[in-house]
Order: sequence, then C-alpha cells, then structure tokens
Amino acid sequence: MILTKSIPFISTIEKDKFTELFVKNAIVTVNDGEKDVNLNELCLKDVPEEFKKQVYEILGLNVDSSAVDICVYADLLGQIKKEYGRTYTLEVNVDGKKLTASTTVPEYVPLFGFRWDDPPGNPSDSLARLFVRINDPANTDNYYRYFTSEGKSALIPPFNSVIDDAIFDGKEFEFPMQKAERRGGDFDPETFGLFTRGDSVTVKWVTLDKAHYTFWQTRDFSANSGGPFSSYTRIATNIEGGLGIWGGYAVDSYKLFAPPK
Repeated sequence: MILTKSIPFISTIEKDKFTELFVKNAIVTVNDGEKDVNLNELCLKDVPEEFKKQVYEILGLNVDSSAVDICVYADLLGQIKKEYGRTYTLEVNVDGKKLTASTTVPEYVPLFGFRWDDPPGNPSDSLARLFVRINDPANTDNYYRYFTSEGKSALIPPFNSVIDDAIFDGKEFEFPMQKAERRGGDFDPETFGLFTRGDSVTVKWVTLDKAHYTFWQTRDFSANSGGPFSSYTRIATNIEGGLGIWGGYAVDSYKLFAPPK
C-alpha cells in the first residue's frame, strides 16, 4: 500500500516537492481475522538501480528516479492469509495520528463463454468485439471491475471500470467487454473499445465489495467529467481519519486470442 499526504484541490505539484507527499516511517498493521501483521516499509532508495524501472512501472510512476524517494508498505514475508470471504482491517499510526479501514474480499465470480464478433457499423477485417458471459449469484449484491491489455501492453482499466449486478442479479448474462483505452490518448470513434484481430488479449476480472466499488465509481465519474464547467466530485472513501481506499480484490486473468477474419 501507499500512504500520501493530502494537497489542496487546486494546486501545482513541483517536481522537487513530489517526494514530500509520500508518508514514511509509519506503523502499518493488517489483521486478517486471525492475527496482526506489520507491513514492511520499502523505500525506492533501498531498491537496486537495475530494478527501479520495474518498480516504477508497477507503481505507475514516470519520473526521474534520482529525484524521488517514496516508500510503500507490503507484506514481504507473505504472512497475511488470503481467502475469499475474509475481512481485512487496517491500522496506520504515524505522526500521532491513527487511520483505520476495513475491506472484504468477496467470493470470485468467473467469466466464461468468450466469443468474438464483428463490430457494429462499417465492416472491418481487422477489428473485433469481445463478448463474455457471467453467471451472477442470486440474492446478493455483487460488484465487478476489469482491465484489458493487447499484445505486450500493460493492463489498464476502461474509462468506466466498475459495474454492479442491478440489471442481471441472479442471471446468466452476456455483455460486450470494451477494450480499455488510455485516458488522454488519441480518440478514434471507429476503433474505440475494439480489439485488433490477430493479437493476444488479456482480461483481468475482479470482484470487490461495495465500498471499494463506490470508490472507483466516483473516481471514474470525476475523471470523466472534466472541462471548465464541470462540478467537483467528492470521491468516496472507506478510511476513518483520512481519505483514499483500503480495498481487496478477488481476481483472475484470462489469456485470449482475437482470431483473424
């Protein structure tokens, strides 16, 4: 996990001040329902130079490693018990402040029945739509999120990355899965959400609890509502004493191939 300090909504982050946003020397404890586990602090300055690029990619950073020294907190010894249906509580103590949160990793609901079809509109020999099926458990509220990648590109979430089961509770349901696009990239309505035939495709599908879902739902809405006349969106949080998200995933990945026409 990563701990950072809050900054004003309208502000500029100077490169030489970026490191100061990351919280160091915190005591971070996770309870997995059976025991308390103290997470290890891992700082970039302690990472061998040859591994820093990989660490930056994992953290989603794109800055000069010589100018940044951030710390993350992780269960390096694998002491936390990982099971579906288990609740994990978090406690952070730093600078005389305490933050707490709780998250549950729900039962995993898999995808199946993958199929490829032609895109709507003009015929295309190079593009395809992906359809997937899900058998949603009845009489429970279920929440889902997904990521996709094509070829050797990194997994990324789509603009609207979460969905609930309000319209298909307890049903076997087929729906089109859009290829995720990078926000801020070139937008082409002719190819948006479509996969390239002849390429390998990875789908990362997760189930998550309601608080985790609501965080990403409000975050996606905020990110997609830009412009000079947009209103401020308060992103949901489950952190007591702070802001952000402490969230668990039940997750699996599917390796697919978009067949040539």
